[in-house]
Amino acid sequence: MMEEQNIDQPLLRKQYYENCPGCKVDQAKELKNDVSFRNLSYIWMAVLCGTLPVASLFPFVYFMVKDFNIARTEEDISTYAGYVGSSLMLGRTLTSILWGMVSDRYGRKPVIIIGIITVVIFNTLFGLSTNFWMAICSRFLLGCLNGLLGPIKAYATEIFRGEEQALGLSTVVAAWGVGLVIGPALGGFLAQPVLKYPHLFPKDSFWDRFPYFLPCFIISVFSLASAIACIWLPETLHNHNGHTESINNVKAVEIGSSSEENKDKMIQNNTIIFRNWPLMSSIIIYCIFSLHDVAYQEVFSLWALSPRRLVGLNFTTDGVGIVLAISGVAILIYQLTLYRSVQKTYGPITLVRITGVLSIPLLQCYPFMTMLSGFTLDVVINIASIVKNLMIETIATSLFILQNKAVEQHQRGTANSIAMTGMSAFKTIGPASAGALLSWTEKHINDSFLPGTHAVFLALNVIEGVGVLLMFKPFLSVKEKTQSEQLQ
Repeated sequence: MMEEQNIDQPLLRKQYYENCPGCKVDQAKELKNDVSFRNLSYIWMAVLCGTLPVASLFPFVYFMVKDFNIARTEEDISTYAGYVGSSLMLGRTLTSILWGMVSDRYGRKPVIIIGIITVVIFNTLFGLSTNFWMAICSRFLLGCLNGLLGPIKAYATEIFRGEEQALGLSTVVAAWGVGLVIGPALGGFLAQPVLKYPHLFPKDSFWDRFPYFLPCFIISVFSLASAIACIWLPETLHNHNGHTESINNVKAVEIGSSSEENKDKMIQNNTIIFRNWPLMSSIIIYCIFSLHDVAYQEVFSLWALSPRRLVGLNFTTDGVGIVLAISGVAILIYQLTLYRSVQKTYGPITLVRITGVLSIPLLQCYPFMTMLSGFTLDVVINIASIVKNLMIETIATSLFILQNKAVEQHQRGTANSIAMTGMSAFKTIGPASAGALLSWTEKHINDSFLPGTHAVFLALNVIEGVGVLLMFKPFLSVKEKTQSEQLQ
């Protein structure tokens, strides 16, 4: 008779704790059939705060470095601009895993809010930089103390039901992509306001002394408003009797395991996370594509701003800002409307392979755009920028999905921060090496083999090709669903 009762009872019975924030989120997910747009807006604001400062300097860093009078020749400006761009990523490389561990221990919410406040302080200081080293230090500290982007990816998978997790991660990447495009657009439109809007910003004023402060100030004001809004951000980490626990440990308690066994299992899981090859292989590939992406963003802005005699497009900061703003709108529409259906049709792995292969011939066409001018150039460069940025976001979103499916909840903060650390390390290399390579090619525009920027875009394609090759077995491995995941 007892055996019959055990058979009839469900294998896993959910138990909710009254004062546990994670349990409240799980109850809300179980009771509601719709997606919370308030939670989506929280994710949007947090990701934008972490992303806008990353690339907002690209349209004006060329002129900022020039004003610092540190470069000996015009061709050397791109090299120093690359150092400024890399300093934030170097700081992020050193602390991302630490912030991920903090988020797994104390919750996603405090790490997210601290990261946003860091943007308010150090992004403002960057805009007030009066010399090269002040710019480097403020960017470096911004990277060190802003650890929100790893935990926010974990948060996006935890705040939604399983079938809506792709939407959560797509929202992260959409906000990420828009931030990486709108940020430079703000920098392009708002830098040097005295020259562009003399009727609003008079000469010899504060804005003339600090010509690159306005875009940083706008981003900092938005971040301050976001920090206040995130006070109402729901926490997703479980906390039972004063001890932070993962949902997997909650289930273990429900089926009768002791707390001591749960602790041992949690320690063991944290120890072997680096041996989780489905996770690590997707992170390595993500790092390769991240190196390509940040190098492309740096090269595109510097190349577009470079004069025609250096085989550039001779755009103004406004011109670059318009191109990137249009691409940002396209990313927003694509991620919120089309990506989910495309991902369901092809799957994340096939989607990355196809997108990566198609990106190579597109990118190699860029150097030939210097042969165009006027309206034709504007149309072609906008189409190319839109398509390329959509490809970048497609690859990033698909890899995020693979990474978050490879680990349990209590490891997601750490796992995403490991990915953030690797990505930041590669993105530290990206701007510096891209700027140096662009400077070198501008000094060799008359070479017979791969003259000028042909060498730069070929190097970008080599990196892209390596990433595509690693998307195949035996390198890439995918985690199979566990029994608990199949029961959800």
